[in-house]
Amino acid sequence: MINIKILVFNSFSVNCFILSDDSNECVIIDPGCHSETEKEKLATFIESQKLKPVALINTHFHIDHILGNHFVSNRYGLKPTGHVKSSIFWETAKEYGSIFNLAVDEVEKTGIFVEDGDIIRSGHSALEVRYTPGHADGSICLVNHAQKFVIAGDVLFYGSIGRTDLPSGDFDMLMKSIEEKLFTLDDNYTVYPGHGPSTTIGFEKRSNPFIQ
Repeated sequence: MINIKILVFNSFSVNCFILSDDSNECVIIDPGCHSETEKEKLATFIESQKLKPVALINTHFHIDHILGNHFVSNRYGLKPTGHVKSSIFWETAKEYGSIFNLAVDEVEKTGIFVEDGDIIRSGHSALEVRYTPGHADGSICLVNHAQKFVIAGDVLFYGSIGRTDLPSGDFDMLMKSIEEKLFTLDDNYTVYPGHGPSTTIGFEKRSNPFIQ
């Protein structure tokens, strides 16, 4: 069984996920930890649970989701896993960080590239990669079918969808990603978004005002 720990980081309230199972291996998804206190909070949880990080995954490379990449890479010897089309955001990370008063000392570029349909394994667990552009080039969602959940990044939120007014955003493409890559899942799949509370596929199909 996968244990899901959510830590909320930085001024954008990014949900950072630590997924682990009885192997004690874990994956760290979207480490938005910015301050030293936030970085220590992440490390303290991992060490208190005696976990072994084996993967660092970014659902996309917007600045708020990658602030802790350099820290995690250095501390645990991991390179970020993401989609190749995220490269535009590596090049502009420091610039965007300065706009939002988020200092970026070092940008860790993706070390492991994944594509739609790939499987990322950790311990006894597996996550299916689904490529879901529209909010940002390089966006991926991570689906676990055994426990019926999806880590959705900034694609789908409780009662909302990802914004499409940033570079590479495209509303029609985002809607296609939601319809073809998320709404093809059963209604009882839990959705863990990049910000805010969890929801379910069925609830968003019925109630999301952007979908109707």
